[in-house]
Amino acid sequence: MATEKKKKKVKKNGNTTLVIVESPAKAKTINKYLGAKYEVTASMGHLIDLPKSRLGVKVENDFEPEYITVRGKGKIVTGLKKKAATSKEVLLASDNDREGEAIAYHIQRVLSEKYPQLPIQRIVFNEITKPAILNAIKSPQSIDADKIEAQKTRRILDRLVGYNISPILWEKVKNGLSAGRVQSLALRVICEREAQIDRFIPEEYWTLSALFSKNKKEFLAELAKVDGKKPELPNKKAIDNLLSQLDNDNFIVDSITNTSKSTKPIAPFITSKLQQAAASKFNFTSRKTMQIAQQLYEGIDIGKDTIGLITYMRTDSTRISEQALAEVRELIGEKWPEFLPESVQNYTKKSGAQDAHEAIRPTSTMRTPELMKKYLTTDQYKIYSIIWERFVSSQMTPAVYETKTIQIKNGPAIFKLSHTKLTNKGFTASLSYLKAKEGKKQALPALKEGEKVDLVEFKPEQHFTQPPPRYTDASIIKFLEENGIGRPSTYAPTISTLLDRYYVVRKARQIMPTVLGKLVNDLIIKAFPEIVDVEFTAKMEQMLDEVANGQKVGNKILQDFYNPFKKEIDQAADSLESHKKAFDEETDEICEKCGSKMIKKLGRYGFFLACSSFPECRNSRAIPLADCPKDDCDGKIIARKKAKRGKEFYGCTRYPDCDFVTWFKPTEFKCPQCKKFLVEKNDKVHGTYKACVDDQCGYKQLEEHNEDTE
Repeated sequence: MATEKKKKKVKKNGNTTLVIVESPAKAKTINKYLGAKYEVTASMGHLIDLPKSRLGVKVENDFEPEYITVRGKGKIVTGLKKKAATSKEVLLASDNDREGEAIAYHIQRVLSEKYPQLPIQRIVFNEITKPAILNAIKSPQSIDADKIEAQKTRRILDRLVGYNISPILWEKVKNGLSAGRVQSLALRVICEREAQIDRFIPEEYWTLSALFSKNKKEFLAELAKVDGKKPELPNKKAIDNLLSQLDNDNFIVDSITNTSKSTKPIAPFITSKLQQAAASKFNFTSRKTMQIAQQLYEGIDIGKDTIGLITYMRTDSTRISEQALAEVRELIGEKWPEFLPESVQNYTKKSGAQDAHEAIRPTSTMRTPELMKKYLTTDQYKIYSIIWERFVSSQMTPAVYETKTIQIKNGPAIFKLSHTKLTNKGFTASLSYLKAKEGKKQALPALKEGEKVDLVEFKPEQHFTQPPPRYTDASIIKFLEENGIGRPSTYAPTISTLLDRYYVVRKARQIMPTVLGKLVNDLIIKAFPEIVDVEFTAKMEQMLDEVANGQKVGNKILQDFYNPFKKEIDQAADSLESHKKAFDEETDEICEKCGSKMIKKLGRYGFFLACSSFPECRNSRAIPLADCPKDDCDGKIIARKKAKRGKEFYGCTRYPDCDFVTWFKPTEFKCPQCKKFLVEKNDKVHGTYKACVDDQCGYKQLEEHNEDTE
């Protein structure tokens, strides 16, 4: 009887094939493509990993990892075992990258230990469409041992760095801090930019324009050259000196030239370029962009079907499949036949690219953004549109621009005005969101070489040089990518970690280091200079790629790294100065519970007030930012959060008696008109500026700001 029960429990002759993916959304989409003989389920990411409570690496035993079931995932493991027990085979369909390979490998080990005779194979695909899934199932393969070795090496390397440096930060600064290979280097880059800004001394310079007229039509020209060179006008005296050399009645059209320029289309998106474009066009954070792209990849319900609309979104390759190229050329031939090139456009892959996946593209170019719009959210539509536009335009002919330039001469000075127009649309015919913004252009007057124009007035203008711009999501990702630091899957998490640790904050679109971030950065640079060295980190990424390609052995890399690193750890623990309570500051605020003074302290999410009588009194509260602007209210304005990870807003401490709220952060400045506080604002017209919290007052204090160019 016991034997019969045992056989019933471990029945292995089922008729179904178990397909294991990472997420429920992906499982739902793939399940619709497969018949009743398949069961699709989700692992919910990693099931097996290093323990969080300890290092989990036996350094003395050749860096052997101590893998355990991830806390909270035990039920999922048990569920997969039960499903496998009644399946004839298992197909592991996690993402086709190192992390996905590791997920597949650990699931295979868990199931093989329980059912050694059960066939378990790996399938990979670049897009979640019915043809791609069916083709993958027809061509199962083995787990890639080299990818597993590379993932294991990276995981152990990051664990050695994080779990050795972080305790030193806890001891020397405060609990809850962390360090990491890519994270700490990104922090260093952000801090160095901030230091450049702090050291920057503005320098005065001037520009000169002239308003001319001809046949009662006025036009503006800019000073382009003085004595054949770029003008240098450091002050008003230089302007006056130049003007004294000019004959105001003798401005002559010196030359009129027409030039033509051909502009080639840009390659389809890779991960970093998609994140940069979404940040530039829509002000999306890198995390938000990747979340939306994940939704488009895993599947969208388009009425009769659920289908993945884009290919895999973590890639550093511009490669495109022959089938996709044939389809996009068919579309271009139908919609823009005059802009279809004779042959496909091939793009060179960047140095160090893993090239494991295609570029990010629509799974079918025939599913245009207009056709998909009714099935997508506003944000999904934006991301899908730019992916579609970039891919389609990449296979079209160049655009041609014609520029007419007029030069007006007087003595040593040449003033220039020009006008550029698109004479052949080429690839721009398919662009909407990605179309370049065009400013207002003045119409050029009908002039001839040698004729005279009349001067209406000079327009000198004073300027001051601006410091380098702070990093944004887009520009820090660009820096990491160009220097070979991190990989497509790490860009967004790196920025998120820095924000979560309160090492940096966002101000408008800009990323600024906090006082905590600066201190942590200083300590890490002092104790572990190699960890935050650009060249060293890029070389380490390259070596991990070589492990994935079977060219290097992971344990040798770990050994070469760990021996000198361990010496730095031991030295830092003894020599680094303690900064405990470095940010504690006594205030005049009184604890309303016990009457003691409140201390300004630095917590996980920034500064707050805590009672000085802790632990006897555990009272704490937010730091007041301003007086409540409502008449007859003596409350203070403090920061609040809409939800656990929701957007921050600002409200009165006397809520619910006072219902004042604002989304804009209060500043320490008062409005010169109504004496209420000013708030920080940012828009496309004015950039970053301060404005009165009272909209009826309407006061604005504009700032000269420097746009971050990508």
